[in-house]
Amino acid sequence: MAKLYFNFSTMNAGKSTVLLQASYNYRERGMQTYLMTAQFDNRAGEGRIASRIGIGDDADTFAPGEDLFAKVATRLEQGEVACIFIDEAQFLEKEQVWQLARVVDDLKVPVMCYGLRLDFRGELFPGSAALLALADEMREVRTICHCGKKATMVVRMGPDRIALKEGAQVQIGGNETYVSLCRKHWRAAMAGEPVAG
Repeated sequence: MAKLYFNFSTMNAGKSTVLLQASYNYRERGMQTYLMTAQFDNRAGEGRIASRIGIGDDADTFAPGEDLFAKVATRLEQGEVACIFIDEAQFLEKEQVWQLARVVDDLKVPVMCYGLRLDFRGELFPGSAALLALADEMREVRTICHCGKKATMVVRMGPDRIALKEGAQVQIGGNETYVSLCRKHWRAAMAGEPVAG
C-alpha cells in the first residue's frame, strides 16, 4: 500500500545518504525510482542529490509553483516507478505536499520525503509543517550535538561563530554555515554563546 513518508532531521544527519541508499535498494531489485530535489539547491550540481560521504545520483528538480502531481503523472507515462524520493522536502510548498499526497492516494505510488523539520530560528519550514500534518509515517534521522546528546535544532553561524538570530529562512549552505545542536546548546547559542565545534 502506497504511503507518504516524511524522514526529517537537523543538518548533517545523513538524510541524503539514507535517501540514496533506499533508492539503490529498489534499483538493485530491478525496480525504477524517481528522484527529485529543490531546483535552487545546486550545491551538488543542477539536478543532483549528493551526500557528504561522497555518493550521489541524478535527480529531476522541483520549483516553487510547480504542479508535482502533473509532473509525476507525466513521468509515469514513461514507465512504471516503484517509489518517488524527494530530497530537501522542507522547500516544498504546502500545495505541493497536497499534490504528493494525491500521488500516493490516486496514483498509488509511495513518496518518501527527506528534509529538515526546523530552520535556524527554531521554526517549522512550510513544507515540513505540511508534511508533519499529512504524512502517513514519519521517521527521525538522528545525529548528535557536540555534547553527545541527540541534536534536534540547528543554528546558522556568522563568521565569528556566533549564532545568527535573523535572516532569510532559506540560505543554502553546509558545515561552514550550519551546526546541529541539542535544544540546550541551541538555547545557549541563541543567547550569544559561541558555537562549539
